Amino acid sequence: KPVLGGGLVHLTFTVEWSVPLARSRIKAIWPADKPLHFRSKELDLKPRVETSGDSTVYVWERRNEAPVIAQPNLPPDIPAYGYIEMSSTTDWQDVVDVTLPHYRLDKELPAAFVARLDTIAARFPKPDDRLVETSRLVQDDIRYVSLSIGSGSHIPRPPAEVLASGFGDCKDKSLLLATALARLGITASVALTDIDEGPALRDRLPGIPLFDHMIVKAVIGAEVYWIDPTVYLQGGRAEDLAPPTYGYALPLERTGAQLEPIPSKPLLKPTVSVAETFTFPDAAGAPLTLGVKTTYLGAAADTMRYRLRRESIAKISDDYVRYYNGQYPGIRSVASLQTTDDRDANVVIVAERYELTADDLAADDLAKDFPLKGDFGLTELPTPSRVGRTAPIWLGHPFFKQHKSSVQNLKARFSAPADSEMVASPFAILSTVTSATDTTFEVTWNFITLTDRIPAAYLGKYLRTLDEMSENSKWTFDFTYVAPSTE
Repeated sequence: KPVLGGGLVHLTFTVEWSVPLARSRIKAIWPADKPLHFRSKELDLKPRVETSGDSTVYVWERRNEAPVIAQPNLPPDIPAYGYIEMSSTTDWQDVVDVTLPHYRLDKELPAAFVARLDTIAARFPKPDDRLVETSRLVQDDIRYVSLSIGSGSHIPRPPAEVLASGFGDCKDKSLLLATALARLGITASVALTDIDEGPALRDRLPGIPLFDHMIVKAVIGAEVYWIDPTVYLQGGRAEDLAPPTYGYALPLERTGAQLEPIPSKPLLKPTVSVAETFTFPDAAGAPLTLGVKTTYLGAAADTMRYRLRRESIAKISDDYVRYYNGQYPGIRSVASLQTTDDRDANVVIVAERYELTADDLAADDLAKDFPLKGDFGLTELPTPSRVGRTAPIWLGHPFFKQHKSSVQNLKARFSAPADSEMVASPFAILSTVTSATDTTFEVTWNFITLTDRIPAAYLGKYLRTLDEMSENSKWTFDFTYVAPSTE
């Protein structure tokens, strides 16, 4: 017996498999006086329809079907295998109507929590500031613990119970946040979504089983804000909060319910910027030093802030040392990681310091064949096989990263490569800018992806472009130390 439903039915049946299929048969018996809505995805499969008394019988049948080889890196709205979907409704309002009674925002709040909300109201007269402070209150102070057993799979606990226990899942925290915002005079509602398949919701028939997550929609004037209360330590003020990347959501609103897109913010500047400064020794026998400053903005800052809370500085530092040892064998950290966090601006900065001894610098002629590598996310992009590929390739949500390497104290008459170069394609752009003096050299890589997917027909060009970009991100130079003349 479903926890929620109110007579709604939504079922999905896979009709393609990774093994040969001798026969599959799906039979649905449905009241003749009620419509059954259905569609097939990734294949054109229509049912045989018969009438039997007061029922209509729908039968989907397939025989002797070859196996379907799943293709990796599929967009979330492209299923690996075809399916048949059935629903008793085509109106999202029907889904809202059976869910909304459990998410009314008139729930009682404990006096101690109301006092905290009153403090926020007194300190922050602007609604958008109240939105941020209240969101942080729920995100940071209520631990995320999933209770998905029995009625807990769909029905939230009362806010007072959530506050008393100090924990809650997405349902609990969303209802608590929306209730708190409403008490502060902000229009808010709980919204249904799906973490992984949210972008596919627009192609589905309405149904409760489509959703696995809940967030909050808040409206202040003409601005709409989407808040995920399960995010921990989110930064930024209202104007630059990083929205969830779930694609679509269904707000639980009394009338006019429909799926709404969750817009992403334009990438106007890099969200991760790495700045390396290599300083070659002033004299023979002295070490090379390396300083690294990494700046994280927006969602990248949220991710790094959480990592800094979840992992020890020693663990993160060890990961970084291992990374640089892969390029400069023998390099060692000479200072603990230094971090700064401006949560309101949503900027996290991590600073590192390393040394490479003169012996390690001389080993294997490292200075003569010195590597500089732009680490800006190329390895995060998929490289699927072209064999049998027919589906688009999912590149993930677009990102913009920068990597800058500066080298100081070089030998005289250093000759730099061309001052700029660009590898452009419909999916991404890599620009490389260099500058040099007699004793310094600097290279800056900027990499931005332009889309979340590419068509299968473009895969060959895509892979060749990735190779070209990879070649342009790994350079070696002769930085052999030359003592200055004493004449």
